[in-house]
Amino acid sequence: MTENGRHDPHFDKDALFFEVIRPEQQTLPLVFNSPHSGRGYSAAFLAASRLDANEIRRSEDLYVDELFSMAPAFGAPLQRAFFPRAFLDVNREPFELDPRMFSGALPAHINVTSMRVAGGLGTIPRIVAENMPIYAAPIDAEEGLARIENIYRPYHRSLKQLMQETRRLFGRAVLIDCHSMPGSVSVGGHRRKPDIIIGDRFSTSASSEIAYAAMSILERMGFATAYNKPYAGGFITEHYGRPAADCHALQIEVSRRLYADEQNYTKKPEFIALKQALTLFMREFAAFLAGEADSVGLAAE
Repeated sequence: MTENGRHDPHFDKDALFFEVIRPEQQTLPLVFNSPHSGRGYSAAFLAASRLDANEIRRSEDLYVDELFSMAPAFGAPLQRAFFPRAFLDVNREPFELDPRMFSGALPAHINVTSMRVAGGLGTIPRIVAENMPIYAAPIDAEEGLARIENIYRPYHRSLKQLMQETRRLFGRAVLIDCHSMPGSVSVGGHRRKPDIIIGDRFSTSASSEIAYAAMSILERMGFATAYNKPYAGGFITEHYGRPAADCHALQIEVSRRLYADEQNYTKKPEFIALKQALTLFMREFAAFLAGEADSVGLAAE
């Protein structure tokens, strides 16, 4: 079962901003989210950009929504964006905006001091990866604010609702925020290249048991993992992770070298095997959460 986001006059008139794919019955305290895998580049957006249709995709989390598309089959909802990250980044505060990008007045409450704004990666990004400017001219301020009102806010209302529903159903909620990273990312003194990075905002957005369980399952499956470096999680992980209230949020970053050609944005033959492996990960992680719940129930008896 799917639910669709609203329409917006500043995007294609028939565009759907996002989708929630629900299981027939939610049986797991899990919510999956893919905020950066949108591939809907409108003609109007491309016309406003100085980048061509290939260059503008460099910030896209390639096919991540497809890698985790089996989540509803296991009893967990999946929310995925259709709009591209280069157009609007919902993994930011709502008003992390660079006033130099806009013509017209912006509200006084915008966050201009954010490090992400300074780096060109605010709520409405100035650049895509490798410091490539997106726009050929300033954006009308009203249009930029309309993106926040008509896309950003409905997206987060939907995600908040999914977390609240899950918390009511199971007494806890665990958000898995799904992303991909460049294949060149390396960590540690030997600059090893991890396959998957798990982030929990340095143990503040999820219990350590949940984060370590995710890493342990992945490592047993043969993946090289890293923890919080260089990706600890963004606004979504920070905002929705409240371990004290038994609401947890993990960010998972999958290396694109495992499944995609990063130059032409196509899937490698290995995509199918990786999707199968991540499906197994979801099953094992769900079993861990079920075991935790059983342990809590036994301890309470």
